[in-house]
Amino acid sequence: QVQLVESGGGLVQAGGSLKLSCAASGSIFRGNAMGWYRQAPGKEREWVAIFTQGYSTNYADSVKGRFTISRDNAKNTLYLQMNSLKPEDTAVYYCNLAAGVRLPWGQGTQVTVSS
Repeated sequence: QVQLVESGGGLVQAGGSLKLSCAASGSIFRGNAMGWYRQAPGKEREWVAIFTQGYSTNYADSVKGRFTISRDNAKNTLYLQMNSLKPEDTAVYYCNLAAGVRLPWGQGTQVTVSS
């Protein structure tokens, strides 16, 4: 079964940057819509940025202009460049398919933004 492993999170001051990575154990990125999600304490998981099957990108309004999603199909890796981070971006970040039945969720990577 495909496993997703997220990394790159950490503690950063407001205005700072982080780049997250998501490595998949299988070749699932090619041809599939993929995305980044996040879950803040006490809140439901929400989508942040996605690649559609046509490789166009969509962003949640809250991160538009600050986050950039990218992918490397050859490395089976999805990335999320996060700039101008805000305290409200604090959450556990996950990657997964962006359509259809989701794969089992990975452990996520914690992003904490201090004010």
